[in-house]
Amino acid sequence: MDGAQFADLGGLDREALTALVIAHRAELAALEAELESHRQTLCEQTQELRSSGEQIEHLKLIIEKLRRRLFGVKSEKIVVQLEQLELHLEELESSQAEMEAAVERVTPAEEPKARSRRKPLPEHLPREVVTHLPHGDCCPDCGGQLRQFGHDVTEQLEYIPESFKVIRHVRPKFACSGCDRVVEAPAPSRPIERGLAGPGLLAHVLVSKFADHLPLYRQSEIYARQGVEIERSTLAGWVGGASELLSPLVDAIQKHVLAGSKLHADDTPMPVLAPGNGKTKTGRLWTYVRDDRAAGEDTAPAVWFAYSEDRKGEHPRQHLKDFKGGLQADAYAGFHHLYGDGAIYEVACWAHARRKFHEIHAIHASPTTTEALERIRDLYAIEDQIRGKPADLRLTIRQTRARPLLDDLRKWMEKSLRSLSTKSETAGAIRYALSRWCALTRYTEDGRLEIDNSAAERALRAVAMRCSLCPSF
Repeated sequence: MDGAQFADLGGLDREALTALVIAHRAELAALEAELESHRQTLCEQTQELRSSGEQIEHLKLIIEKLRRRLFGVKSEKIVVQLEQLELHLEELESSQAEMEAAVERVTPAEEPKARSRRKPLPEHLPREVVTHLPHGDCCPDCGGQLRQFGHDVTEQLEYIPESFKVIRHVRPKFACSGCDRVVEAPAPSRPIERGLAGPGLLAHVLVSKFADHLPLYRQSEIYARQGVEIERSTLAGWVGGASELLSPLVDAIQKHVLAGSKLHADDTPMPVLAPGNGKTKTGRLWTYVRDDRAAGEDTAPAVWFAYSEDRKGEHPRQHLKDFKGGLQADAYAGFHHLYGDGAIYEVACWAHARRKFHEIHAIHASPTTTEALERIRDLYAIEDQIRGKPADLRLTIRQTRARPLLDDLRKWMEKSLRSLSTKSETAGAIRYALSRWCALTRYTEDGRLEIDNSAAERALRAVAMRCSLCPSF
């Protein structure tokens, strides 16, 4: 209080002073109660934040486990469960960030919270420099002249919304003064005859649909928000026209892939919108991979995808009618008829054989599953050392190091099988491997072959079909 306030208090009688003190005490008590309420709220938010963080870590662990199983176990339930967990994780992380911001506003942290080191922004992105100068050109404390001795730089990632533009092609007409002939430049070609879409827009529509799995009706809605009305039927016509335009490129990729002496093959279910009734059916996407880099070759790797409405064996038979060589694939029965005439020979996948032991081991570990996994691990350790080496060197090392391990593994499996119940899951895993032993060990007879079919499984990971509903063309 200043002197004037004390003078004012001096003019009050005892009762007025007492009432004033009581009023101040009541006001102080109310402020303390409000402060305690804020403290309680802060405590609850902190506890909720801690609990949310634990849930996030738990969900991340579950998601990582499911991701490892997703492409080994073809279960739609796992796909749905993974999607739900990812959505839940997004909500928790968003809520956590909101609560952290609220807590920092109430009680700013004395030290900044330790965060994981973020990756630098990509160098290829264009940089827009914004320079922030102090207010005034003199010192705010003493008024002295300022001189620059350095600068601080921080970067912020920004997004410029996609935009349309109209390219107007103007062709001036000229008339000959001698013969009255009209001269005009030829009209520029269009990707689709008489189509309005330029090549950049067509590429964007195709990537949005097939790579980002954005249906055409959603794309139409997005474009409408930007003031450009494009009907879904028009977009569908563009997709069909572009597919026809790109068919020579697809044929060239197919020819290149099937020209190799070794091929990786796999397939996966694809939900497809059935024309007319709006319901979904399950089609199949087949993938064929040529990738010889692990054998030291520099031939360009490539993937050819083919679609079919079902999983009948006639489809791979048609796809591979001109192929000759080793087919690295799983034990799908539809591939078996390809091995009859000897033009195509089977190369089985050790990853599938190992997966059967791993699934049992994860639920109920036993000395048998443990030893099986360790023995298979030793085979993969050899492959790690010779990846990228020439085929002849790979063959020599496999014959001298992997072949003896495989012979011992077979003897051990046959011995273990006699001591297991015929109905046990472990016995089933051993029978799976022994029944395909010739195909499983064929990779040791040719340095160009691989120990498993991981190349095809990696190609299918990029498809991300769990969120895609594609038309049937």
